[in-house]
Amino acid sequence: MTRALIVAAVRTLDKIGSQQHCLDLEARIRARGLAIHELVIEPLSTDWHSPEPEDHFRSGCAPIEALARAQALIVQGAQAVLIRGEDLIKSGYSREERHRLMAVYGADYPLTQAYTDLAENYLARQNLDAERFRELAQCLFENYSATYLDSRPLDGHSGADTAGNRPEMPGAAWFEPVTALFRGVDCANPMVDFSGRLLICSEALVNELNVPRDQCIEIKGVGLRRLAGDGREHIDEIAGYDHLRSAYNQCCTMAGIDFAQRFRAGDALLETYTCFPVVPMAFLQVSGLIDVLDEMPDFLARHSVTITGGMNLARGAWNNPALNGLISMHHRLLEGDEHIGLVHGNGGLGYRQGVALLVKI
Repeated sequence: MTRALIVAAVRTLDKIGSQQHCLDLEARIRARGLAIHELVIEPLSTDWHSPEPEDHFRSGCAPIEALARAQALIVQGAQAVLIRGEDLIKSGYSREERHRLMAVYGADYPLTQAYTDLAENYLARQNLDAERFRELAQCLFENYSATYLDSRPLDGHSGADTAGNRPEMPGAAWFEPVTALFRGVDCANPMVDFSGRLLICSEALVNELNVPRDQCIEIKGVGLRRLAGDGREHIDEIAGYDHLRSAYNQCCTMAGIDFAQRFRAGDALLETYTCFPVVPMAFLQVSGLIDVLDEMPDFLARHSVTITGGMNLARGAWNNPALNGLISMHHRLLEGDEHIGLVHGNGGLGYRQGVALLVKI
């Protein structure tokens, strides 16, 4: 099968960073008379309930869906595909606008309550009580924190983090309860201005552009699943997370990789989707990294489940956290010893699930 290779992954966070490396490659491709097929991650300002135009993607799973589309386009003969997303959550909206646009299930059913209901359904299936859930959520936050505080800045032309660009740790108010199950630090923090680009090319074009192979990362596998509906009426189906298990298994089968085995062996990196604790808990279970939730504290003491610090600390601009994760994973694989990286995307309350495996070539 034709290989789809990521040749550039750039971003700006709160206007710090540069995207010039990717823009320069795009200009070189167009100068050869080649088209670049663009895929767009839609911003918060787009009506959540409107139809998705072709090659536009919406929800937290959108970047993984776009990656699957990019891989398919390359296999079908496209030479270059660009995934781009931008959302100026911090500076581009008033507080009132953000709250209105984020109320995707209606003003009377906020996301925090929706995720609380989802978590309660999930807990009933696991025979765990709320107190134990809160203990496990704290273990997750400590895991994110350790990664966030120890994360290496990305360098060179990546347009990535620097120590001065890293937001401070949350203040005391963020540790107060928001609902019966969640504190502020357990929830996604969207307050960041984000812009990112991911350029994917065919192997033939990589050779033509003379891009060094050690600067490329292969899209090895992508698994997607979508339930028929989202929101309050579909919580019971979402909370089973069978569709997440199917997406994970599809991705690993496509890639020919036993991710759980490689991760435990220290040869793989992971960026789980951390919008609320129930989501990474479910991922750890369905992936086989843990069998039951009571194994989580020991597992989290030995393994990082994000490379960024998660959406809680690295922050996540609405539909773009998985794009941020893909960009981060590209650079971590290029710079580190590990060979495999997995990025998870969760759409809506969880009705869309996507899993992508990237591999160093």
